Amino acid sequence: MISSRDDAAAPEIRAALPAETGAIAELHLRARSTYYPDGVPQADFDWVEAWRGSVERPDGRVLCALRDGRLVGIASFRTPDGAGADTVKLFQFHVDPDRWRGGVGTALHAACVGEWRAEGRRTAVLDVHVDNRRAQGFYARQGWVPDPENPPAEGDHHLFLRYAVPPGRE
Repeated sequence: MISSRDDAAAPEIRAALPAETGAIAELHLRARSTYYPDGVPQADFDWVEAWRGSVERPDGRVLCALRDGRLVGIASFRTPDGAGADTVKLFQFHVDPDRWRGGVGTALHAACVGEWRAEGRRTAVLDVHVDNRRAQGFYARQGWVPDPENPPAEGDHHLFLRYAVPPGRE
């Protein structure tokens, strides 16, 4: 179990279980609906099955943040297609909107960085919706910067960010 219990308010962070994919999909849709004012794209998509695939993927990880036994955050990452073994992509990162600004995202991000460091990753990448200013601010506070190798294309609705995974302590 990965834990970030530095104080009483810190969430428990651990690997997701296949049985949790329904709750994960619900949290995912609740969080995404906050930055898609006209409705979540692919709202009719089978997100439970998609998350089950992510949880069961041998080449990826899904971490869950829990408080009082309740799912309050999720993060999904793996090596992106065509990238070297030292790069990881953060595909999904969501915190329950009722828990924003409560330390869940920061603790979940720190757990991801710890995993990346343990795996020998040096670079992390992600894309974030251009209208999701709240997430962009969060990522900037964590040290993410615009990806110079992947500038946004004309008409694209995503910004591409890069994070230098700090080396572990010797």
